[in-house]
Amino acid sequence: QVQLVESGGGLVQPGGSLRLSCTASGSLFGLSDMGWYRQAPGNERELVARITPSGSTNYADSVKGRFTISRDNAKKTVYLQMNSLKPEDTAVYYCMVSKFNRDYWGQGTQVTVSS
Repeated sequence: QVQLVESGGGLVQPGGSLRLSCTASGSLFGLSDMGWYRQAPGNERELVARITPSGSTNYADSVKGRFTISRDNAKKTVYLQMNSLKPEDTAVYYCMVSKFNRDYWGQGTQVTVSS
């Protein structure tokens, strides 16, 4: 099994920044992609950003140029630096890791962008 612990969510004003972290533990042999998804009320869960073990990244168009995903393979941790936050970024953000074609999810952390 894989356990994921997320941190870094909170309330921020428009234009502000937040950094999310997610650390994986447990049976991590075969760990591959790591990423962040988000779900706003009434919406489906959507990809925010994803990163491969070698560092290749994929971003949602809505966050390109504002968010940066990175990972520390030694620490089994993935980060999401979020800058120039907008009210429409408000959502529960979920960490995801993939292992042998199975996805594991964190419990979610709330990000609220509001003045």
